[in-house]
Amino acid sequence: MIVGIGVDVVDMARFAATLERTPALRERLFTEAERELRTESLAVRFAAKEAVAKALGCPAGLSHVEAEVVKNEVGRPMIRVTGAAADVARALGVKRWHVSLTHDGGVAIAYVIAES
Repeated sequence: MIVGIGVDVVDMARFAATLERTPALRERLFTEAERELRTESLAVRFAAKEAVAKALGCPAGLSHVEAEVVKNEVGRPMIRVTGAAADVARALGVKRWHVSLTHDGGVAIAYVIAES
């Protein structure tokens, strides 16, 4: 059963300019493993983090680093949640995450489904 759905779109040029203007955002928004990725990959991961929050109902107290895009053994993107995000997901009965990521034409898009 679907518990929540989230989608987010990021303008990659605007996102890149924001990261350049405010370098400390990398640490606030991304896990250590994510921080060294290219801007396009960061933009789509940011969109995924926002989509996770939306799928959880946008509860207060979530941190962007509590949602991470990881890859499985064949390179498929997956969502890993920790901290408050994991607590909320557990309370909602989320057992499985589905994620689709894309970036093209200057935009990054993430679609996330939380399933019980």
